Amino acid sequence: MTPDMSPAAALARLARDRPETASVRTDDGVVLTSSHLQHATVALAAVLAAGGVLPGDRVVYAGRNSPAALLTLLASAHLGAVFVPLNFRLAPAEARLALDHCTPHTVVVEDEFAALYAIAARHVPVMMTADDAADAVAPAIVPPRRAVGANDLAVVMYTSGTSGRPKGVMLTHGNLWWSQRNIDEVFDTRRDDVNLAVAPMFHIGGLNAFTLRTLLHGGTVVLRRTFNAERTLDDLANGAVTSVFGVPAMYAAVARCEQFATADLSGVRAAIIGGAPTPPGLLDTYRARGLVLRPSWGMTELAPSATYLPTPCLTTQPGAVGIPLPYARIRLVSPETGDDVRDPGLPGELWVAGPQVTPGYWQDEEATRAALTPDGWLRSGDLAMRDADGCLTLVGRCTEAINTGGEKVVPGEVEKSLAGLGGVSDVVVVGAPDPAWGETVVAVLECDGTVAPTLAEVRELAARTIARFKLPTRVLCVAGLPRTATGKVDRCAVKALAAAGTEV
Repeated sequence: MTPDMSPAAALARLARDRPETASVRTDDGVVLTSSHLQHATVALAAVLAAGGVLPGDRVVYAGRNSPAALLTLLASAHLGAVFVPLNFRLAPAEARLALDHCTPHTVVVEDEFAALYAIAARHVPVMMTADDAADAVAPAIVPPRRAVGANDLAVVMYTSGTSGRPKGVMLTHGNLWWSQRNIDEVFDTRRDDVNLAVAPMFHIGGLNAFTLRTLLHGGTVVLRRTFNAERTLDDLANGAVTSVFGVPAMYAAVARCEQFATADLSGVRAAIIGGAPTPPGLLDTYRARGLVLRPSWGMTELAPSATYLPTPCLTTQPGAVGIPLPYARIRLVSPETGDDVRDPGLPGELWVAGPQVTPGYWQDEEATRAALTPDGWLRSGDLAMRDADGCLTLVGRCTEAINTGGEKVVPGEVEKSLAGLGGVSDVVVVGAPDPAWGETVVAVLECDGTVAPTLAEVRELAARTIARFKLPTRVLCVAGLPRTATGKVDRCAVKALAAAGTEV
């Protein structure tokens, strides 16, 4: 017998066994119980079905974090439909591109974005507001809940599109379930957790790192519509929140708050930092306040994670992303030869296999073939090195390797050699055109306003750990590195800066 892996089924069990569970707490203090969520889920599912939604149809949600987002996911699962959360920051042309690509039956949109989607959704049969979705009243006929298996499609989630047109990552119910199982195996998660959901749920980390598993296990989701550093600090310090996911830029912003220096964050038992490289010293900054941030590496295609940094490595290898999660298998593969990289200290592309790996990209066979091998390995595009203990450290992207005079330089290795550079909060190394060498190594430094390091100082520090041909030949200091909406460094923008910048 195939188990029903639907989140709608899990919610129904919770509402039956523990109907008074405080499942969601909103910005305005409203508490939604599991029985309330179950009733609202069934009501919305009935309305969607009455409007013509069938199993496999796509149902888009366009808006900020809200109960309506969770209800749209749960009601879609009830019907066997596919939930498609879209980034509320999309421009009209980007929204139209995503809608044309996933061809949804229904769009659920918050009022704030209704005008944009009224233009973009010209071919969508049904549009409804998030308020209508949250307040849906079930028709007389309520469709039965559809059982779903591990291979049934649950979510299509669009990537940020840093390397061309955004791709719709397909995630199955099995992908979501096994990713939650991985987290439960290595983090101190419990049935009654209180999760701070402050990262946007249109990204997989915000949706499935803790939020969905907390809701379905019977915990409480503190649902914040947007990220605010001061409020997030208050949430983390109030003693109630036990789990949180965030990207480094969010944690760094919280650490800059005036009250951070005296905050007690020891009530948080499980905290993931991921989505971008962790700046040097950030783990120590939080550890001093009683909160252990756990670096993890992943991507949308992994729903979201494949590694974690074990406790013994947090102080000895703070820049690493750790070891494979229990149900993930990882290989390092040479991009040049295709052979496995087994020796420590040599870079290779991270390949991942396991039940949390995407089956591919929505309506994109070419991208699917490029990313997935016939035997199920996902080529991540990320380069990493393994140390003697098997711990992995990211060193860049396959497409970011700098070719200087025929020698390949991996940016992450140079960035690591510059950790601890005085007066610098972050370092990005990129290649810039050079008439003699093809490309030259440029270190772009995010400086804190003190005296900027000189090129000689940068090269002297780097030369302690890396070969001379890898040393930066130019240094560019900026007040702030360009970043994407999720806080990741925008390397394309940094390369443009390096190409146009002058030596310091």
